[in-house]
Amino acid sequence: MIQFTLKCANDHRFDSWFQSSSAFDKLQAAGHVSCAVCGSNEVSKAMMAPRVSTSDAPETLPAAPKLSEPASPAEQALAEMRKFVEKNSDYVGKDFATEARAIHDGDAPARPIWGETKGEEAKKLIEDGVPVAPLPFTPTRKSN
Repeated sequence: MIQFTLKCANDHRFDSWFQSSSAFDKLQAAGHVSCAVCGSNEVSKAMMAPRVSTSDAPETLPAAPKLSEPASPAEQALAEMRKFVEKNSDYVGKDFATEARAIHDGDAPARPIWGETKGEEAKKLIEDGVPVAPLPFTPTRKSN
């Protein structure tokens, strides 16, 4: 694994991990690397200073930041949004499109829901007037 500092066209900087440098290049070329702050796909590697050891002693790596602590105000806002959505709506998983349509048609009780669906299913919901919107995060794996 390799960590890169990345920069988008809007000059947002963020760090991300990749399996290798070539994996980053392939993902970037396919348009699968986007800014963690604004979502822009115009992302490139930012200048990074290599870690250089000045002694013969083995280098100790700095402590990694805790994953539960957002690193920027944008990440904090996303974390708060996620917490709000999870607390105030029902997670319906892969049944999102079916459940959203049932609620819209009056065949299921009205309530806020969130879940997962394929892009073409989401597009069909929007075309049919079902009010849906993408969330800027992916669901965490639920366990029973």
